[in-house]
Amino acid sequence: MNSTWGSVLFSRPGTVVVFLLAVFVAGIAQGKVFYSQSEALELAFPDAEEVATNTFVLDDDQVARIESLAKCELDTKLVKVYTGMREGKVLGYALIDVHNVRTLPEAFMVVLSPAGEVRSLRVLAFHEPLEYKPTDRWYRQFDNRSIDAPLRVGGDIHGVVGATLSARATTRGVRRALAYYRVLLQSEK
Repeated sequence: MNSTWGSVLFSRPGTVVVFLLAVFVAGIAQGKVFYSQSEALELAFPDAEEVATNTFVLDDDQVARIESLAKCELDTKLVKVYTGMREGKVLGYALIDVHNVRTLPEAFMVVLSPAGEVRSLRVLAFHEPLEYKPTDRWYRQFDNRSIDAPLRVGGDIHGVVGATLSARATTRGVRRALAYYRVLLQSEK
C-alpha cells in the first residue's frame, strides 16, 4: 500500500471498517447459485405433467439402514423426495442434498431413474471458492450408478486435485440419495 492510500485509509477510522468489510464480503462472494429449486426440477423432469413432493420423517431403523448403505451419518431425519410423473407413470425421482464442503455449503440435485440409478447430478449452489468445484465432466461419472457400486473417491470415483473435500462431500451425498431410494422408495414398489 503506498503512503497516499495509507494516509487516506487510516486518517478516517470509518474508512478502515468499510475497507475491511469490502475485503471480507468479496472473499465470501466467491460462491455461486446456479439454479433455483424450481429451475432444477424443470431440468430434471422436462416431460413431467406433475412433480409430486413427498416428505419422509425417518424412524431410527430407517436411519440405521440408510447410514449403513450410504457409509456416512445423516444430519437430519427429514427427507424430501420429488417424483416426476407423466400419465400416471413415474419418470424418476430427485433429491436435493445440502452439506458443507469445507466450511461453506454446496447444494446439488441427484436425479434417479425409476430403477434407482443416477440419471444426472446438477449443482444448484456452491458457496466455497469456485476453484474447489469439480468440473461437469467429473460429476457425470456418477451417471448410471446405483447403490450397489462402491462409490469411493480414489476407487471407482476419480479424485480431483485441489477439490478433494468437494469430491468426497459429493460422493457421500450421492450415496445418501441412493440409500434413500433403496430404503424409502424401492420398498414401496
